[in-house]
Amino acid sequence: MFGGHSLTEVIVFFALIALCLWFDLHAHKADKPVTARNAALWTGIWVSLAMAFAVYIGIKFNAEAAQLFIAGYLLEESLSVDNLFVMMAIFASFGIKDAMQHRVLYYGILGALVMRFLFVAAGSSLVALFGPYALAGFGAFVLWTAWKMWQELGKEKQEIEDFTHHWAVRYTKRFIPVHTQLVGHDFFVRVSENGKHIWKATPLFLCLVVVELSDVMFAFDSVPAIIAITQDPFLVYTSNIFAILGLRSMYFLLAAAKRYLRHLEKSVVAILAFIGVKMLLAVAGVAHIPPMISLAVVAGLLVLGILASFLPEKEQKIS
Repeated sequence: MFGGHSLTEVIVFFALIALCLWFDLHAHKADKPVTARNAALWTGIWVSLAMAFAVYIGIKFNAEAAQLFIAGYLLEESLSVDNLFVMMAIFASFGIKDAMQHRVLYYGILGALVMRFLFVAAGSSLVALFGPYALAGFGAFVLWTAWKMWQELGKEKQEIEDFTHHWAVRYTKRFIPVHTQLVGHDFFVRVSENGKHIWKATPLFLCLVVVELSDVMFAFDSVPAIIAITQDPFLVYTSNIFAILGLRSMYFLLAAAKRYLRHLEKSVVAILAFIGVKMLLAVAGVAHIPPMISLAVVAGLLVLGILASFLPEKEQKIS
């Protein structure tokens, strides 16, 4: 899996990630929204660690290896920006409060560590087998979530108390027992039914699964792109993981900004619609939008939403 790299390099990488994730978990034990300041701090930490790891690779091996790591890291960051907005749409679909989102994304990262390992090990073969079909379905899902968010614009956000008729619950309960209500920040809850105690998954766990699936979908696109830069599995995997960790903190920056910028959510809806259309066009073979153009469109829509939020609101006339 890691080619000519020694066990020492692998241990150093995983030890560094494990240590930082442990600090991250203890820094966010309380169920409360991540502030913009805290998100910015952790974004800086993850980016600094990625650059420090690049220096380590350069010293341990050579400058070319360090350059390939940085190229893979930056490419993954740019390709995964779409995932930020999809995660926001998923949380909106489940009605998950800001206070619970860190817990979901934290454990989502642990799943991503495993899933990205499998993707890198499989190389492009997994993408060739399932990629087009998976991306087509996911592109349709992204468009659907954009439409649902558009319908909710301007309405007062209400916490979902009963998930009985939620699409995720209706589908999942065919396979595993599902509790229809959130229970604090628990992913599973033990309930008594017909004199028996059974474990049931909560809607928060279903949200975690959907977030994890979104990462898998984007891996279909990003992993082959990085493999095209370097065929060294160690550099592909480490650049992937560092980029994902940095993006998670960036998500909280975006989420914090959305609380204060009243038109930013409209930009998010437009970005989701663009992402969904882009994925379907690529699968259909109609057009492939280059990553830099995609990034420019996303950045442009974000800037529009931010600037519009600073414009004075029109006063409503009282008749």
